[in-house]
Amino acid sequence: MFKKMKGKKIALLVASLLVVVAVSGIVVQKRCAAEGGNDYESIELFTDVLAIVKKSYVEEVDTKKLIYGAINGMLASLDPHSSFMPPDTYKEMKIDTKGSFGGLGIEITIKDGILTVISPIEDTPAFRAGIKSGDQILKIEDRFTKDMSIMDAVKRMRGPKGTKVTLTVMREGFDKPKDYTLVRDVIQVKSVRFKTLDNGYGYVRIAQFQEKTDDDLAKALSALKGENGGQLKGLVLDLRNDPGGLLDQAVRVADHFIEDGLIVYTEGREKDSKMKFSAKKAGTEPNYPMVVLINGGSASASEIVAGALQDHKRAVVMGTQSFGKGSVQTIIPLSDESGLRLTTARYYTPSGRSIQAKGITPDITVERAEIQSTEKKEGHIREKDLENHFESGEKGAPDEKKLEKEKQPAYKSDDQLKGDYQVLRALDLLKGWEILKKMGKSE
Repeated sequence: MFKKMKGKKIALLVASLLVVVAVSGIVVQKRCAAEGGNDYESIELFTDVLAIVKKSYVEEVDTKKLIYGAINGMLASLDPHSSFMPPDTYKEMKIDTKGSFGGLGIEITIKDGILTVISPIEDTPAFRAGIKSGDQILKIEDRFTKDMSIMDAVKRMRGPKGTKVTLTVMREGFDKPKDYTLVRDVIQVKSVRFKTLDNGYGYVRIAQFQEKTDDDLAKALSALKGENGGQLKGLVLDLRNDPGGLLDQAVRVADHFIEDGLIVYTEGREKDSKMKFSAKKAGTEPNYPMVVLINGGSASASEIVAGALQDHKRAVVMGTQSFGKGSVQTIIPLSDESGLRLTTARYYTPSGRSIQAKGITPDITVERAEIQSTEKKEGHIREKDLENHFESGEKGAPDEKKLEKEKQPAYKSDDQLKGDYQVLRALDLLKGWEILKKMGKSE
């Protein structure tokens, strides 16, 4: 979810919790001397400790390993999304926005020092094995994940297609942790899926914002129109469990439905972190009714789209409270081919809302219907639950009312989609919209 910029502008990225990046040609400003004596004293303290460890530790240690560990600790103390990527990890991360990699298909984060699942990616080994939102991954093979970095966890879960990996999972309702042995596969994350729900009413699901999401969306809308006599009466845009992705793709997706005006803007300490993205009239879709579906797994770029459409009153937002990740990450390549992922700004919806640690509140709250009312519901992890998260920067505390819990819904097959309560409610709303419009014309 980065955007390439020229000159002194650096790649901005609204990170998904999968941590996907693709970076090239970034110009990094060199920092001048430390701002004050305290900085020099702190650096001296660090070098003193480094020298003592090098000289007196019981075994000989690798200096680079110590430096990498120190950088990891420094960034981990800032917020959940800033991190350091060693060369091998940084190289591996660059391929993710292509939508294809070898692994299990799990969106993860760190909560209270424990590796926690945000959501499984649809139609992947993790999804098929029954891994759920909110699951705590206590072990990967024989390695405990307590205080393990996300980068390390991702590296351990990835691997060649056909190889096995065992995850030890604790879930609400489990008496004890359960082992899941998954077979790695090539994860092909299909960004956009679509189908006709009823005559004239289309459905588009965006699973993740990748390099070709904008193009794939244009093809999907064209195909839906072709299936429905050349035009749509209404559209359901499903962003549930979409962890985000590329910022420029989020802007372009929103631009399909907004004729003009602001889509999103960012604010940070540096000049390069203050940016505005506006809609262009060319290529805008007709003003047919829209419903956007969100839930606790909708984060980052998907919240940009939902927030923009909501602020412009272009769509009704339906579902449950979104994740609440309103921060921007900058990816900076370092001299040894490692990478720095640093939170540099907050993003704001057109009306000036920061959803950081709060999320997008739907216009109409619709819970996912359960097959059995006695079954316990799983809660989504949200930005405000993460250790060291920062606040929105707005005056006044966010609404602290307890958010409704829900089980994670994901993209379904055609038959399953017919039984998706939230999609059916969205379709009913669109049809009602059409009926009311006709009634208004007849009066």
